[in-house]
Amino acid sequence: MSTTPKIALVAGATGLVGGFLIKTLLEAPDFSRVYALTRRPYGKEHPKLANRVVIFDRMAEQLKGLVAQDAFCCIGTTIAEAGSQEAFREADVDAVLLFARAARAAQATRFVVVSSVGASSNSKKFYLRTKGEMEEALTDLGFASVDILQPSLLLGPRKALRPIEIAGQILAPLVNPFLTGARESFRAIPAETVARAMLGASRRGARGTYRSASSQRFARPSPSPHKRPRRSLPDYGAAAFVTRRASARLHIP
Repeated sequence: MSTTPKIALVAGATGLVGGFLIKTLLEAPDFSRVYALTRRPYGKEHPKLANRVVIFDRMAEQLKGLVAQDAFCCIGTTIAEAGSQEAFREADVDAVLLFARAARAAQATRFVVVSSVGASSNSKKFYLRTKGEMEEALTDLGFASVDILQPSLLLGPRKALRPIEIAGQILAPLVNPFLTGARESFRAIPAETVARAMLGASRRGARGTYRSASSQRFARPSPSPHKRPRRSLPDYGAAAFVTRRASARLHIP
């Protein structure tokens, strides 16, 4: 891990994971500046935080001249919130790719994005198929490293809880212990845990595309670049994700 302070770009900062991610990055000693890219004023202040209000279709132009090393994408919605499948695709595919291209123009070499467990371009379910198409498109944009986190139901404080999220908050502690083995990736997971995992992914030096499914049994603190890591294997932080590159599975002890 480099000890040179880095600059981060964050899209989706006003969302559940994005809010925790901003807090996590601001506390991280390896980032000297964090740019929150939002559609409206972010409304928070911190010496390391800069807010850029952007129009996604013009983002590359609006960020011209900005240089960053890492880009984090927490953009995501639901079909119900979007209002239609077309609007959902505009948010979860088009907006993500517009941000990714703007990040590449800003010289970012690592891209970390939140997707969904079960995402696949071959899925019969529109939501999962769309997420899979987004993942595949990211691999063609020229990033040295792309980390795709695929959590299940996200737990945490929301402005408005849907019935499934209310049920998840209540049942997760009871159901999660029974989701083991191949089903472990379907465990509900705290959004804050995913945010810390995104930071952990940015600290991993390997190149290539990695997809990660949540696994609580590997939970541990995210390493600081100023502390010597105990293990040489990739560390995804407190979310502790089981990492797969291509079709291979890498076990993190």
